[in-house]
Amino acid sequence: MWLIFKKEFKELLRDRKTIIFMIVLPLLLFPLIFGVAMFFMNSATEKAENVVLKYAIVGEQYAPEMSRQFASASDKFTVVDIQDEADYAKLIKNETVDFVLVIPESFNSDVLASGQHKLQLYLNDAGLNKVMGRVSEIVDIHTDEFQKSAFAKLGLDENQQKALLAPIVIEKENIADDREVWGERLGGLLPYFIFILCLQGAMAPASDLGAGEKERGTLETLLISPMDRYKLVLGKFLTIGLAGLITALITVSSMAIWGIVLSQGMAIEFVAEVMAMIGMIDFVLIFLMLIPVVAIFAAVLLSMSIYARSFKEAQSYMGALVMVVVFPVLIAMMPGVKLEGGWIWVPLTNVALAMKELFKGTMDYFALFGIFTSTVAIAAALITFCVYWFNKEKVLFR
Repeated sequence: MWLIFKKEFKELLRDRKTIIFMIVLPLLLFPLIFGVAMFFMNSATEKAENVVLKYAIVGEQYAPEMSRQFASASDKFTVVDIQDEADYAKLIKNETVDFVLVIPESFNSDVLASGQHKLQLYLNDAGLNKVMGRVSEIVDIHTDEFQKSAFAKLGLDENQQKALLAPIVIEKENIADDREVWGERLGGLLPYFIFILCLQGAMAPASDLGAGEKERGTLETLLISPMDRYKLVLGKFLTIGLAGLITALITVSSMAIWGIVLSQGMAIEFVAEVMAMIGMIDFVLIFLMLIPVVAIFAAVLLSMSIYARSFKEAQSYMGALVMVVVFPVLIAMMPGVKLEGGWIWVPLTNVALAMKELFKGTMDYFALFGIFTSTVAIAAALITFCVYWFNKEKVLFR
């Protein structure tokens, strides 16, 4: 078994494609994803904040001061003349204007007499825009003035004004700390990337060690050797498992190292806060939980590779496996699904939930028993099946 393992692993290290999936991709993927995502988010936000909005006001004669303030903010707004009876939705869709503000005829500062004013704002709110915020900046000035005028007429003091504006106020006291908040937001995505990377790391060697050997005609040479077949299978399984494990180790290490680099070297406050919340023991536990997960992947991939007639056929089977792996992770991301009860015993989903809990700092460490027991049991069953599968002549030479 160890002889096969050494032989296969040496050949594995000579394959450039395998090295890319095992080392390069996990090492660079996290900074690349975060860097690109932050770049596009910042660019889109900056563009939305700085773009000059084209607008039209219908009924501007009822609020001349407000109209003047829009016109004077030429760095934010540019006016477009339209007919009062125009189709506002059509004008916005064909980008003639970005928004239309309709002011009612009853608009005046005496709100005690006229009641509440309703301004209609027509806009396309489907994309990222700052229309509502920018319009509110000017409208709020008038809202404050109208309120002060009304309060002055009523002769209310400051406390009475506050009570009138908000008779009942809910003061929220969030008992969750920052780590729990960020863990809930980001922890669900973590298993998605890690599982896919581990699967990709094991996929390339698995294709080669089963279907690849069939294509090269070297599998028959191995089969006529005096070695027991289960040792051949275990040797190949260990090679694939080690490749996946190296990918898992590099992925977790990359996550920790790039987190430290970004938080210390580049002084990114958000990353520094997140990294300060996660301890080294959390990263170690994440890696330990990935060991049986990688064993599951290795056993399934080797079974598929043995069954496939060619390298290409093996790749098509393994491509479909990605969807199967993503599904339990998506379940773990659903609202209300927690690491408790029966979910502790559901393979892959329990590991994904545990990663999120470790990120949040709310991990129930007793649940690790159920997580390791279920994943190790599934991995052992799949390895046994793999050995059985390899002993079937009709599978090897179908």
